[in-house]
Amino acid sequence: MDVVTTEEPSRPTPAASTEPASPDPVRAGVGRRFRDATRHALPALAVYAAIRLVSVLTVYVWARNVGTSPLGRLVRADGTWYTAIAQHGYDGYEKTQSNMAFFPLFPGLTAALDRISPLSTPEAAVAVAWVAGLAAAWGLFAIGAHLHDRRTGVLLAALWAAVPHGVVESMGYSESLFTALAAWTLYALLRRHWVTAGVVCLFAGLTRPTASSLIPVVGLAALLAIVRRRDGWRPWVALLLAPAGWLAYLAWVGARTGRPDGWFHIQSAGWGTTFDFGVYTVERGQQALVQVAALPLLVVTVVALLSIMFFVLSAIDRQPWQLLLYSGLLLVTTLGAAGYYHSKARFLLPAFPLLLPAAVGLARAGWARAATVLVTLTAFSAYFGGYLLLVWTKSP
Repeated sequence: MDVVTTEEPSRPTPAASTEPASPDPVRAGVGRRFRDATRHALPALAVYAAIRLVSVLTVYVWARNVGTSPLGRLVRADGTWYTAIAQHGYDGYEKTQSNMAFFPLFPGLTAALDRISPLSTPEAAVAVAWVAGLAAAWGLFAIGAHLHDRRTGVLLAALWAAVPHGVVESMGYSESLFTALAAWTLYALLRRHWVTAGVVCLFAGLTRPTASSLIPVVGLAALLAIVRRRDGWRPWVALLLAPAGWLAYLAWVGARTGRPDGWFHIQSAGWGTTFDFGVYTVERGQQALVQVAALPLLVVTVVALLSIMFFVLSAIDRQPWQLLLYSGLLLVTTLGAAGYYHSKARFLLPAFPLLLPAAVGLARAGWARAATVLVTLTAFSAYFGGYLLLVWTKSP
């Protein structure tokens, strides 16, 4: 008897798919948001880069005409200290002017770029500053657009590029890097992104001593959120992280010098910088106004007066308290300190919220009026930047 077996017909093996696997939705989402944010900020970055390019080209042509190195001019004064730290590290405390007065993040980034690229150390320092300047312009745009509109954000970045001491933003100095970190810290605070604010503020504390004006803003904002029981554990993280970089560097200098106030002692004994509640600033300002003074001293005096005026206007405009407190503390620490009067306008470069009333006013005035103002400011900034680097013998 034949046995009949019933077998299921064999199913064809599915062919391997030749289509690429779908991208990770998380990565795709992050990439898409980044592209959208870049596209949104592109006008601000383009205007900022154009203004700074005019200034750098002015320095380049001027330096060539007088037979000196344009790159050398872009890393003069404090830039030589930063490049020396990047090349050789920190010196001993026994020196009259110890380079431990300079905070470590900028020379650290310079040294890292120097090692992984064909750039020389001075070229790496300038490259870090240029990238940081773009990051700062992006942060300024983000704040202006968040508080007002896109046009205000573009003009805020443009005004910061065209300030009299704007050439410093293109030099091997740490002001651009600190401004970028401060701007993104404040933007994160305004958006209540606590962890981001704490982390970015930590790096700001490793960049310049003026982080002492930013850390209290993050701390107060976090404390208010904690008291109001908002956002859970995140404000606690910001509260702990914000001062960590600044305190860590001061503690390291204290350990190297063998005294808890080591960094402050270096500043006063080696660099002649103390806090006298503005007596020195007022006296030097009066001298600049009533005596025959060099152009940079007159410009510094005018910038100081305008900064106070713009702070009052910012308060009248009811600027967010986070920006007001940051600007106010920067004004106090800069104008209240004795020493280096000729550099006080440079020290105020990170006080970008002071420019917000002007950016709002220009945005309302229309593009034609705004362009007229910006072209005029850019021309003066380019000339004055060249003067600072090629005529003025002290640091900008």
